[in-house]
Amino acid sequence: MCSTVKLFDSHCHLQDPRILNMAPQLIDTALSSGIKHFAVNGVSENDWHLVKQMSDNYQCVVPCFGLHPWYVAERTPFWFNALKDFCHSTPAATVGEIGLDKGSHGREIDFVNQVEVFQQQLELAKELKRPASVHCVRAFGDLLQIMQHVGPFPAGVILHSYLGSAEMVPEFAKLGAYFSFSGHLMSMKEQKAKKMLRAVPVERILLESDAPDALPKSDLDSLFLVEKDSSASEELQPKDVNSASSLGNLSDNPAVGSKSVLPQETLNHPANIHSVLRYVASLLDMRKEELAEISFRNAICLFSFEGSKISAEA
Repeated sequence: MCSTVKLFDSHCHLQDPRILNMAPQLIDTALSSGIKHFAVNGVSENDWHLVKQMSDNYQCVVPCFGLHPWYVAERTPFWFNALKDFCHSTPAATVGEIGLDKGSHGREIDFVNQVEVFQQQLELAKELKRPASVHCVRAFGDLLQIMQHVGPFPAGVILHSYLGSAEMVPEFAKLGAYFSFSGHLMSMKEQKAKKMLRAVPVERILLESDAPDALPKSDLDSLFLVEKDSSASEELQPKDVNSASSLGNLSDNPAVGSKSVLPQETLNHPANIHSVLRYVASLLDMRKEELAEISFRNAICLFSFEGSKISAEA
C-alpha cells in the first residue's frame, strides 16, 4: 500500500506486549503507507526500557515515557526518579502517557493518587520544555483545573484521543493544548463530533492510531488487522482486551468473512490512521490530502523541540 500523503502518528503503543514481537512488521507496513513518525508512549515503569530500545532501533520512533493512570497503584517508591532518569538520558523523549481517568477502569484507582502522579509528570514536562501526551476519561473539568494551575505550556500538551466537549476546546487551546484524534472519535455522535472538531483551531489538530487500541469502526474493507502475540506477557495488557484476528488488510483476509463485521476484540494497526484521516476530513468538509498536510505540519512543529529527532523542516 503506497500513499501520496505523509502522516505523523502522534500517539501509539508499539511496545504493547500484545504486538511487541510484530512491531518490526507493523512499522514497515505503516511506513510503506505514508506514516513517517510514531510517538510511542510508555505506560509504566515496566515498559519504559522497551520504548527506549525501540527508539534506539528506529529513527522514525519518538520515545515517550510516562505513568498512565491505570498503573498508578502499581508504581514503585522510586518511579519518579526513574522517570526523570529516562527523560534526562533521552533528550528526544517526551512525557506520556499520563493523565486522569474516572471511567469504568479508572474508578478502581484512587483519584487523589491519580491527580498527584499526573501533576508531578505535567510539571516535569513543563520543566523539560517538552510536550506531554495526556489521557483523560470523564475528568475534563479536573484536567482543565490542573492545567490552569500548572500551565501554560509553551512546549504543548497533547490531549490524546480527545472526546471532550466543543465548549472546552478554547480553554484548553489557550493553555497550549493540541487535540489528537483516533478511531475512538467514531464512538461519538456524528453531530457532536463535527461541532467539537470545528471548534479546534486548525493549527492544533493532530491524528493518531493509538494502536493496538482504538480500531476505527468505518472503512472496514480497508482496515489493517493485527494478530495478538499469544506468547506476550499479560502484565501490561488492558483488562478489557484479549484476542485478535490476523495480520494484514481486511479485504485480503478470507478468514474474516463478512466485511461488515469485525472479529471480536480485534487489535488496531498503526496504518489504520488513514481511516481516521478520512473520517476527520469528512466531518470537516476538507480534502484528506489537505488535512494530512495540516496535521503532519502541526506534529512536526510540536515534536521538533530541542534535542528531538524531528527536524522542523521535515
